[in-house]
Amino acid sequence: MTRHTMLTGVTDGFFCCLLGTPPNAVRPLESVESSDGYTFVEVKPGRVLRVKHAGPAPIPTPPQPPPLPEDDPGVKTGLVRCQRRITVYRNGRLVVENLGRAPRADLQGCSGSGDPPNALEVELAEPAAGDARATPGSGRRRRLRRPKRTIHIDCEQRITSCKGAQADVVLFFIHGVGGSLAIWKEQLDFFVRLGYEVVAPDLAGHGASSAPQVAAAYTFYALAEDMRAIFTRYAKKRNVLIGHSYGVSFCTFLAHEYPDLVHKVIMINGGGPTALEPSLCSIFNMPTCVLHCLSPCLAWSFLKAGFARQGAKEKQLLKEGNAFNVSSFVLRAMMSGQYWPEGDEVYHAELTVPVLLVHGMHDKFVPVEEDQRMAEILLLAFLKLIEEGSHMVMLECPETVNTLLHEFLLWEPEPEPQLLQPEPAPGEK
Repeated sequence: MTRHTMLTGVTDGFFCCLLGTPPNAVRPLESVESSDGYTFVEVKPGRVLRVKHAGPAPIPTPPQPPPLPEDDPGVKTGLVRCQRRITVYRNGRLVVENLGRAPRADLQGCSGSGDPPNALEVELAEPAAGDARATPGSGRRRRLRRPKRTIHIDCEQRITSCKGAQADVVLFFIHGVGGSLAIWKEQLDFFVRLGYEVVAPDLAGHGASSAPQVAAAYTFYALAEDMRAIFTRYAKKRNVLIGHSYGVSFCTFLAHEYPDLVHKVIMINGGGPTALEPSLCSIFNMPTCVLHCLSPCLAWSFLKAGFARQGAKEKQLLKEGNAFNVSSFVLRAMMSGQYWPEGDEVYHAELTVPVLLVHGMHDKFVPVEEDQRMAEILLLAFLKLIEEGSHMVMLECPETVNTLLHEFLLWEPEPEPQLLQPEPAPGEK
């Protein structure tokens, strides 16, 4: 970050204070043609999102092949059955129990060995006075309080491999605050080469999407409805959602809303399964013009916290990814609009779709403990740690991230063991 850039940011901020208008309002790029894979989708009147939509070149329709094994109801490949009971107590205690036909150990987290736990107890809040559990040194146990909410899950679904060049598979990439679809460049190119169809939108106010000058346009619910519109426009039979940071919440929302259409979910540095709520003491609560004055410092802080190293390569990646290049008004409205009380631990525990959690160990925004807690709450979760990565791990370690994502797309549960049938006695048919 040069001194000239910092002085320019401060000067623009003073003009912003004097004129009362937010600078750098993002507008759609008229020069981008649809032939390049970009499309401008009007999700609402006057609300336009830029979308990168690419896929393999169309090929002539071959003769109708025989049904795939996965379409045969008699085939048990990839079949997962589970029964779960989730109990929430009024003192903030959450108990997740796997009942009866619990998932196998190879589907639980990344342990790969041992039997899955029958029950998982999670503390959501500090114990209140008169807690139902025994206190240290009391020598006696108190009666458990009556549950506030109990949820039963009984599901059976088939999880199949998402092999390339399949006409019914679509990969959706959703970025977070301050990013754009450009942060997914390495992933988009990689999977298009493998024959996948990919869709990556710019959130409102980001990249080349329109930037409404109303704070209500950037609440979680407004952005979630945008993602719903994009998803329903491009979704096919099997859809994989890939989110980064704040974008993970929209993936969770879509997976909860469309369980029959979402095939798998990938969460990159998304954090723990807690309900979103803006911080009251955040720097982003300051006036827009003040934030604009501080924008060079904020960009430098993001570079330092978002990358494991801060060299010329990382600065270039940040510039090419168009990350943290949004107006101060949009940034403030995005951070203030992160309110989603429904997205609590129970909401995440209800998800039955397989989830891959990817975490960069040098991430200063999201502690690894949050993703570990997410892995415990989710029913079918795999946690993969990238030692040399940070928050922007898809830019820092594209080959590693691409390999993990591709392996997860190709993964499917092993068939359930079949009981051996007794051989017929001599003379019997």
